[in-house]
Amino acid sequence: MKKTMSFILLILFTLLVATSEETEAEALLKWKSSLYQSGSLASWAIKNGTNPCSWYGISCDPAGNVVQISLQSSSINGTLDSFNFSSFHNLISLNLSDNILRGSIPSGISKLSKLNSLDLGTNSFGNFVPLEIGDLNELVYLSLFKNNLVGPLPSQLSRLSKVRHFDVGNNHFNNTEYSNFLAMPSVLYLSLFLNNLTGVFPQFILKCSNLTYLDLSQNAFSGPIPDSLANLSKLTELHLDTNNLIGGIPSVLGSISGLRILKLGDNSLGGPLPSSLSQLKFLERLDVINAGINSTIPPELGICTNLNHVHLSSNHLSGPLPFTFVNLTKMREFDISSNNLSGEIPGDFFKSWPELIVFKVQDNSLTGRIPPDIGLTKKLTVLYINNNHLVGPIPSEIENLVLLTWLDLSQNSLSDPIPPSIGNLKNLIYLQIFDNKLSGKIPSEIGNLVLLYQLDLSSNSLSDPIPPSIGKLKNLGFLYLYDNNLSGEIPDEIGNLVLLNQLELSGNSLSGPIPPSVGNLKNLVRLLLFDNNLSGKIPSEIGNMSALQVLDLSANQLSGHLPDSLSQLPNLSLFSVLNNSLTGMIPPDFGRNGMLQVVLLSYNSFFGELPHGLCTGLALQNFTVNMNNFSGPLPSCLKSCSALTRVRLDYNHFTGDISEAFGVHPQLYHLDLTGNSLTGKLSSTWGQCSSLETFHIDGNNISGEIPTTFGKITSLQDLSLASNLLTGSIPIEFGNLSLLFKLNLSCNFLVGQTPSNLGSLTKLQYLDVSRNKLSGNIPPELGNLDHLLLFDLSHNNISGKIPNKLGNLLMLQILLDLSSNSLTGSIPSDLGKLTHLEMLNLSHNLLTCQIPKSLSNMLSLESVDFSNNNLSGPVPTGKAFKDDSPHAYVGNPDLCGDVQGLISCYAIANKNSHSKKKRLAICLLITGVVLSVATVVAILMFSRKKRKGKIVIQWNNKDVTNSIWERDGKFSFSDIVNATNNFNEVFCIGKGEFGSVYKAELSAGQVIAVKRIQAQDTEDVEDINKKSFENEIQALTEVRHRNIVKLYGFCLSGGYMYLVYEYLEKGNFSDVLYGSEGESELNWGMRVNVIRGIAHALAYLHHDCTPPIVHRDIKLNNILLDSEFEPRLSDFGTAKLLGLGSTSWISMAGTYGYMAPGLAYTMQFTEKCDVYSFGVVALEIMMGKHPRELLLSLPSISSTLENNLLLKDVLDQRLTPPTGQLVEEVVFLFKVAITCTKEMPEQRPTMRSVAQEISVCRQAYLSEPFHAIRVSELTHYKK
Repeated sequence: MKKTMSFILLILFTLLVATSEETEAEALLKWKSSLYQSGSLASWAIKNGTNPCSWYGISCDPAGNVVQISLQSSSINGTLDSFNFSSFHNLISLNLSDNILRGSIPSGISKLSKLNSLDLGTNSFGNFVPLEIGDLNELVYLSLFKNNLVGPLPSQLSRLSKVRHFDVGNNHFNNTEYSNFLAMPSVLYLSLFLNNLTGVFPQFILKCSNLTYLDLSQNAFSGPIPDSLANLSKLTELHLDTNNLIGGIPSVLGSISGLRILKLGDNSLGGPLPSSLSQLKFLERLDVINAGINSTIPPELGICTNLNHVHLSSNHLSGPLPFTFVNLTKMREFDISSNNLSGEIPGDFFKSWPELIVFKVQDNSLTGRIPPDIGLTKKLTVLYINNNHLVGPIPSEIENLVLLTWLDLSQNSLSDPIPPSIGNLKNLIYLQIFDNKLSGKIPSEIGNLVLLYQLDLSSNSLSDPIPPSIGKLKNLGFLYLYDNNLSGEIPDEIGNLVLLNQLELSGNSLSGPIPPSVGNLKNLVRLLLFDNNLSGKIPSEIGNMSALQVLDLSANQLSGHLPDSLSQLPNLSLFSVLNNSLTGMIPPDFGRNGMLQVVLLSYNSFFGELPHGLCTGLALQNFTVNMNNFSGPLPSCLKSCSALTRVRLDYNHFTGDISEAFGVHPQLYHLDLTGNSLTGKLSSTWGQCSSLETFHIDGNNISGEIPTTFGKITSLQDLSLASNLLTGSIPIEFGNLSLLFKLNLSCNFLVGQTPSNLGSLTKLQYLDVSRNKLSGNIPPELGNLDHLLLFDLSHNNISGKIPNKLGNLLMLQILLDLSSNSLTGSIPSDLGKLTHLEMLNLSHNLLTCQIPKSLSNMLSLESVDFSNNNLSGPVPTGKAFKDDSPHAYVGNPDLCGDVQGLISCYAIANKNSHSKKKRLAICLLITGVVLSVATVVAILMFSRKKRKGKIVIQWNNKDVTNSIWERDGKFSFSDIVNATNNFNEVFCIGKGEFGSVYKAELSAGQVIAVKRIQAQDTEDVEDINKKSFENEIQALTEVRHRNIVKLYGFCLSGGYMYLVYEYLEKGNFSDVLYGSEGESELNWGMRVNVIRGIAHALAYLHHDCTPPIVHRDIKLNNILLDSEFEPRLSDFGTAKLLGLGSTSWISMAGTYGYMAPGLAYTMQFTEKCDVYSFGVVALEIMMGKHPRELLLSLPSISSTLENNLLLKDVLDQRLTPPTGQLVEEVVFLFKVAITCTKEMPEQRPTMRSVAQEISVCRQAYLSEPFHAIRVSELTHYKK
């Protein structure tokens, strides 16, 4: 009976197992059938039996239950919607990672109650994480890594008390409430990497006391790193990089003794790099890039001898590289780039780091030479030392770095030839040594670098021909040799570089023809050969370069016709051959590719008509063909080119109706059609060209009236319609053009009055409406044009008087021409205020009376013409009136004076003596009355002053009546008198606007400078409040700055004011700049240093003195140099001292040419006046001459973006162009200087911001080669 029961039980158990197996098998097969792709599950089939234990990826326990499903990386494509989790009661491990599963994670997954490992990572699961996963109480391993899961991270997951590995990184979790999370005491590995998590550091993590790995990187966590993080004492890896953390690096992190990897980069931590990190004896990797760290590199880190990766780039680290790092003998990657580190690169680093693979120290301020010991790091593959201040040669030992793939030594001051041994680096892929001072030839051994993909040797002083061996570099994609002194012909072998993408050889002295072999470069996108001496024809083989987009052959000596094959280039977008000797017609199919955006054909001898399909694709933007012999009508397609931005067709022979050639061009900012034979009328549609800044149609045959719609082009700055056949009146709508600085309507047939609202164009500098038929009076409102430099109303029918308000045109400089009109009345005496005017023409009018004596004040006047009027009396004194031709006065029979051709005024006086006596009697009577009144007034004022009872300084006393010295003054005024022998002229070293300067060598050996100012004849001084004056002097003696001349003290004695300064050996900067030293010793580095020093001096006066000190008279003469050419700002506060209580003395402050616009008549001194003067001085230092012409032309340059004013041509031509880091500094300083000279004070920066910007400038502003930088590109700097 017992045997029977046992047999029955065995049968039942077998049936039960079989039923279970069939259930699990059926569930697996059902899921398989729902998948889109399941090739790896081919073994899952009934034919293999109903036991799934032998199927791919399935493991069973001894009883036949499925306990493990491992299908990772099986290319399974589908969802889990058909997966019946209820069938797998015994499943312990489920791994579906690295497949193509998507959809939601089913909540039924919670039925796997025995599951201890769940890996769904690297799939495409989306939507929310089911909360039920938190019910998998046995779970030890959970990975949902790299899916598309969204929403808050469920706090229910923190109930998994046994989980040790928790990875939900690389999803889209956000808006999580961490306060609901429980501590997870068993977790060792926790990763929330790459989500959208925000908020402060999650507190629940700080309770996970067994954590060894923590990764919160690439989220948006904010706030500080908590000090309590140090309680996670078992951490070996900490990844907090790429968040918004602030508050510095806690020094307590140094107590996590087992830490091997610490990554805190890409945050806003700030503060120092704590030396306590040196306690991390097991630290292998330190990554704190781009975290705002501001300190030196702690030398204590040198004891972390396990460190092999140090990444500290893009911070504000300063100081030298710690020598203690020689102890880090396991170093493999060292990156401290983009900081402010200084000093030399220790050669011992390379002796101690045999395992070094990556060494990156670029973008710092490192000095000295490249250590020859660098050749000892034979495993080095990446070497970046670019953008520092390194000097000397490239060490030949670099040949030992045979594994090197990246080598960048650019933007330093390396000199001497490139060592031929560089040819040993046969694994090099990138070689960049541009922007140095390398000389000699390019070594032929460079042809051994057959893996090279990019070679950049540009902006050096390399000479001799390009070696033919360069043709061996068959993998080369980018070849930059521009801006050198290379000569000879372009080698034919260049055609072997069939993978070349960019070839730039511009700015050299290459000669001979362009080799036809360039036609082999079918992958070439950019070919730049401009600014050389290439000759001959353009080879027709260029038409084979099917990938070519940019072709610039300008500024050479090319001749002949353009080859027809140019039309075969399907991708050509920029074509420039300007400034050559090319001739012939443009190929008729040129432009039909539809891709042309820029076409520059200027300054050649092309003729014939332009191709009709030139702008077929309507993509044309910049089209300049000026200075050729083109003729015929303009291409009709131009009218539809809405992308046009710049068009120059001037000085050709184009004909046709202008209204048929152009339409609406909303992006067009520059149009010049000057000097053609165009006809027709101006269309009203020009008013829709809303971006237009420059519009020139001078010298054509345009007729009709000027459309009033021009008044809608509010961006217009330069409008010239001169020498046409225009009729009608000047539109009053021109008064809306508030940005206009040049208006030329001369030589037309315009009638009517000059619109008075032109007086509202306050930016206008050039106004020329001469040679028309204008009538009426000169509107007095034109006197409001306070920026006007040229004013020409000549050859019209203007009548009436010359308005007195024209005397307000204080900036008028080039010309005032009112000649050949019908003006009457006298010449206004207010014209004498035009002290900058150089040419004055009032001839051929009906003017009467005398020429005002006030015109003698016009000190800049070089030419005058008063001929053919009815003027009388004496000609004013002054150089211009005496030196000008006698023809300037003909037709005025009653004029007299000491001028050739005029009668002497003395002779006229004798002839009219009788009448003169009568007039004299009247004058004497009037004079007597005036003197009587004046005497009474003087007596009253004198008595009033006595009653005031104020303290008066006695200037007539020869003794010292008042003196103020610095607190630690070590000499007296009597010492100075003795040292100068009572100010004998022998000791006088200069005379200036305020007085004489004496050199005094005191008995103690100290040398000082004493400025003596005559003051005894100035009554205004008596009105100075003594206490205020003493306070001012006392304040100035307390000024302390390394770039400001020290003021030792002040004395009043014998009718003189004495200011005592330190003595500077080199004298004033003006004498040095314009003397022999300006070329021989005053190099670019010294000039940059002088500008920087003066900027800091002014920043100190403006922002660090209480109250602020405004200098008022910044110019080269007030910059002194010591023996080391260090600058000192002098005469600070002098103008103000002399002006205390006196308007007449104040008028002396400032120097013409350095004063801010409007200051000469407003006299409102502010710090922004100094900023303007600083800008002028900075420009003068860089240009080697006063920037007057540049400043006058800046509005035109800024608006028209003319190509022909290059920065290199503006800088001091006595010096060779700057190189290396100096290029960027000079360009940046030029930008800042121009900004400082902005017309409106509020547009100028403060001196503090200028000084700060100059000091920390590390940005590369050279987006193009230095020789190609235009001044116009530097006029838009904003701070």
